[in-house]
Amino acid sequence: MARVSVEYKDHIAYVTLTRGDKMNALDREMVQAIIFAGQEVAGSDARAVVLSGEGKSFCAGLDLMSFAQMGQIDPREWLMARSHEDANEMQEVAMVWRRVQVPVIAALQGAAYGGGLQLALGADIRVATPDARLSVMEMKWGIVPDMGGMVLLPRLLRSDLLRRLTYTAEVFDAKQALDWGLVTELAEDPLARAEELAAKIANQSPSAIRAAKRLIERAEAEGREAVLLAESSEQVELIGKAEQMEVISAQMQGRVPVFD
Repeated sequence: MARVSVEYKDHIAYVTLTRGDKMNALDREMVQAIIFAGQEVAGSDARAVVLSGEGKSFCAGLDLMSFAQMGQIDPREWLMARSHEDANEMQEVAMVWRRVQVPVIAALQGAAYGGGLQLALGADIRVATPDARLSVMEMKWGIVPDMGGMVLLPRLLRSDLLRRLTYTAEVFDAKQALDWGLVTELAEDPLARAEELAAKIANQSPSAIRAAKRLIERAEAEGREAVLLAESSEQVELIGKAEQMEVISAQMQGRVPVFD
């Protein structure tokens, strides 16, 4: 059974977790399917991505059967291998969406627990129903966040909140997550809102959008000198080029820009 579907429409890639009867829980097949979907989208001409889950929940985290399998493998061999650039296979579930060159918008409903939350954190933007439930849940199972969470969470949360949520594994709703900065905005229909945002992004200059994502990634990780140089470098490749000139013409003529 397929775990993830990928469809393209109007320059938007729709990536959907399709294990809704299991709350889109992450088993080995789901992990691999998510990574493959991210790699496929990265190689496409999509200008934005909508990431969602079928059914009642976005993703409830690691499948319970996967915990049983942990006792049958060597964790060092499984987790220490850098199989995807700087990440292992489990980390790539979230980090692949940071490698995708265009903005990714996650639509959250129901549960986004543990690995499901980390998957959502891999997106650029998160839209959630007000009653969606989130949790840094790994401590409940005697482990720590290890799917990119400790790269992504500190960018969004104060240190004391990061520690509290990690230590307690407490469940909180999307309204609280919005206050803390883990969720971008709330919507009764997060998928429709994600599609609306994706459509707006898809109408921007594709080269400028990709440059902006690269630049933001560097700005969040590097020092002042490197970021100032990166700003200049990215801008040099945009100014006066065909896409920027089309943006200017469209603005002057009051029309929607058209890109090849």
